[in-house]
Amino acid sequence: MAKKKFNFRKKLFIKNRLVILNEDTFEEIFSFKLNLMNVFVTFTLGGIFLILITTFIIAFTPLRELIPGYSSSELKKNATELAIKSDSLETALKKNEAYIKGIQKVLRGELEYAKFNKDSIIADNEEHSDVNMKPSEEEIKLRNEVAKMEKESGEKPRSKNKSDKK
Repeated sequence: MAKKKFNFRKKLFIKNRLVILNEDTFEEIFSFKLNLMNVFVTFTLGGIFLILITTFIIAFTPLRELIPGYSSSELKKNATELAIKSDSLETALKKNEAYIKGIQKVLRGELEYAKFNKDSIIADNEEHSDVNMKPSEEEIKLRNEVAKMEKESGEKPRSKNKSDKK
């Protein structure tokens, strides 16, 4: 077995001559001195170089769009924009459907009355605490004029809100 390994190594480095001859005149055109190891290394490096060049051409040119699994950057950009638009349209559609359902309830007379409890009123007031709830002078004058007109016409005056008593 050791002899076979030695023979194989020896064969790798035995020098051979590659000669190219003109067939008609047997004139030597070209010749090389080669060994099996040089041929093996040359073909291996040539194959690796060919694979690298092919990979770079495919990866960095528009040819990659022809390979299944690769998509163009413009296609990805358009898909992202369309996804964003469809999400916003879906949100707008939901809002419109809720609005239409509310209008339909009002038109059918199925309006549900809101139930308030003490906590929700307090929380609502805390959220809108910066809003001035006191009536302005113009509002007070208008309310007085309306009350006088109602008295003159003989109609029953409306009940006043808490904000009117202040």
